[in-house]
This record gives sequence, structure tokens and C-alpha cells, in this order.
Amino acid sequence: MADLTTKYLDMELSNPLVVSPSPLQEEIDHIREMEDSGAAAVVLHSLFEEQINLESQELDRGLFTGTESFAESLNYFPDLVDYNLGPEGYLEHIRRAKEAVEIPIIASLNGVSTEGWVRYAHDIQDAGADALELNIYYLPTDPRTSGQEVERHYRDLVAAVRAQTSIPLAVKLGPYFSSTANMAIQLDEAGADALVLFNRFYQPDFDLESLEVTPSLTLSSPPELLLRLHWVAIIFGYVAADLAITGGVHSALDVLKCMMAGARVAMMTSALLKHGIGHLRAVRSELISWMEEHEYDSIRQIQGSMARRSVANTEAFDRANYMRVLSSYALRTPGV
Repeated sequence: MADLTTKYLDMELSNPLVVSPSPLQEEIDHIREMEDSGAAAVVLHSLFEEQINLESQELDRGLFTGTESFAESLNYFPDLVDYNLGPEGYLEHIRRAKEAVEIPIIASLNGVSTEGWVRYAHDIQDAGADALELNIYYLPTDPRTSGQEVERHYRDLVAAVRAQTSIPLAVKLGPYFSSTANMAIQLDEAGADALVLFNRFYQPDFDLESLEVTPSLTLSSPPELLLRLHWVAIIFGYVAADLAITGGVHSALDVLKCMMAGARVAMMTSALLKHGIGHLRAVRSELISWMEEHEYDSIRQIQGSMARRSVANTEAFDRANYMRVLSSYALRTPGV
């Protein structure tokens, strides 16, 4: 049988299938089912600093002011008193998950203030999490905020958390930097052990009847994977941090593409919400079948094989390919 083992966040995993954050992880029974279905690790749903502040009422406003700068605007949050778990409940959930399964449990933190990120990262470490994913969701809504300031915030935040914790640290970032590859290098140098590409920034919708701005959430689809493949393939080999892909991973073929781009793991949530947790079992089985059919001995043999620095035609990732795609599209006559 093909060897599916991979290494992520300094942990040996039985395969590259990792479950990314979703409400499913709020139930310990679901986490057990994920392990039974073949998940190699689970990233818990995020602990939001806004939840913490409902209890502590302590918010460092040194970097951000106004609800529009929060990880997600408070106007879009459900009643936070009942939302997910408070800080103590979240830490206890980590402990219970660790007792329930043998696979690694990766906590997820979505903070607002530097103080909050550092303090609760340390608490999460003490609760026994195998690793921590920083789910950075910062929307610079002030037009006077420069790209340089945004990059500095990310870099300083990662460095601050890294200085106060010893568990492996992953950073989940969005795709909207002016130089994504350079940002990856900066976060790598700041102490990130892994980079997760990409966070999905949920966009508000307009209700034309009530004339209100409303939250909008759609599950990911396979076409979203292309952006992730593109940037992981470009970044691969330039950072020491592990690379992970999340968003658009639905099938075994999607997982294989992630590996070939240079990712160590492929994360999925939407596919499980659509097809059930048992979908992991089917993906793992198809993964093995494809590798055996194409005579690959191991996942590690595949990883990075289609990265930009590994292929002969690097133009496929550059401007030349952009022009080729546009020029090759022909207008088709309806019915022909």
C-alpha cells in the first residue's frame, strides 16, 4: 500500500487529510468520527477574543479601535453569550478532545489585540493543544491604513505569540497582500512553523427589502482551490515553514494537487458539511488507489513535484500564461 505519511507542524501524520475549523468540532463525538474516518489531525473551531472580552471586558486598543476593525464586526456576530464556547469552556474542550482521540488536536485562535493573542495562545498551550493556528482575520477598513502597516501588524503579531509559546504555530492568512510570496517569507522569519493558504473573507450582502447589510456565508467549491495551488506552488522552497492548503479541497484529486503544489497537508471542511464526516474515508481510499495506479510509493514523493521551481515551464505561473489563456478563448456560437 502507498505510504500516506507526512510531516506537519513537526508532527508525523498518518496521511495529509486534516479537518479545518467548523461547528462540527464543537461536538467531541464528531471529532471521534473524524479520527475513525481517517482524519490525521483536527483543527478546532476558533476561539474569538470578542467572546473572551464579554467576560473580561479587557481590550487592548493599542492597534485597533472601532468595531469595524474587529476580526469580524460585532454587528455580524450571533449572540456571543451562547456562541460556541467561552474561554474556559474552550480550554476544557481542548482537554476533552485530547482525551477522546489519539490524533493531534490543533487549536484555533482569532484575536483582536496583541495582548489577547499572546495571553490566550499561552492558555491554549497549557490546555494541552498539540499546536495552535492563528486565524488572522483583519480587515483594514480605514483607507488611511497602508499595506506596509498591515504587513507589520501580521509580522509583529506572529513574533509576539512565538516569543511567548513553545508549541508549533501555524498562521492562516488571506490572499490580498500586494506581495503574497514576500509576506510568506516575513511570517516565516517571524517564527511561523506553518502557513495556511488561504483564509476565506466572508463578504456582507445587501437585503434590498429591509435595506440592511447582512452576513453571507457560502461553502467552498473546487474552483477556489486554483488560487491556493498557484501561490503554494510559487512559495514552495522559499520558506522553511510547512505549507497547508484550505479552501476548495473536496476530493482525492484535489488533495493530490495540493501535495504536488508543495503542501504538507490538505484541509477540508465544506466537503464534510456537504457529504458528511464519512467522506474522509472515501477520499483516503481514492487517494491510495490513484497513487498505486500511477505507481507512486509515497505522498512525500509527490510533494512539490509541480511547484514553480520544480517544473520546466515556469511561465505557467507567470504573466505569459495569463496572456495565453486569454488569447486561446474563442467565442462560441450558441448551438454549435
